[in-house]
Amino acid sequence: MSRDVVVAKRYAKALFEIAQQQQIVVEVEDQLKLIVQAIESEVDVQKFLALPSVDAKRKIELLRSVFADRLSYIVLNTLELLLTKGRQDIIADVYGAYVKIVGEALGQASAIVYTAHALSAEELNKVAAQFGQVTGKKITAEQVVEPELLGGIQVRIGDRLYDGSLAGKLNRLQKSLNKRAL
Repeated sequence: MSRDVVVAKRYAKALFEIAQQQQIVVEVEDQLKLIVQAIESEVDVQKFLALPSVDAKRKIELLRSVFADRLSYIVLNTLELLLTKGRQDIIADVYGAYVKIVGEALGQASAIVYTAHALSAEELNKVAAQFGQVTGKKITAEQVVEPELLGGIQVRIGDRLYDGSLAGKLNRLQKSLNKRAL
């Protein structure tokens, strides 16, 4: 695990604890998402924030002027701290870590469902419900179509991959046969 990820988790945990005390956990998550989307969608903003020649105070002023009415003071203060410490590159990592912490605290998890063909909303909901029973959490599923899977599904929840795809089964069969051939 890289040092940046560890640092991002620390910031996210501290931010979560404050948000939880103030009962604005979901609002803070939405605000962080807004910031990350804004930064990732604008290359000029990314370049501006990465410039070492620009003082942190100017970067903070920009973010405050753009987001002042849409962000709580704890999110603004966290951004200010990140920029002052020269850690603007981990803002997205802080958001990702915060989402995981919130999910664990609220008994929720996100799943990415990989399929060879598109599923209907009803089928996707059934997959989410099934994996909700497996994990004991409320699953929010997002679908990604990957034709190379041939059939079946793969479901990624956090760091875990459940592989029920035809391609996965064929790979496992091939490994098994290779072991026996030796």
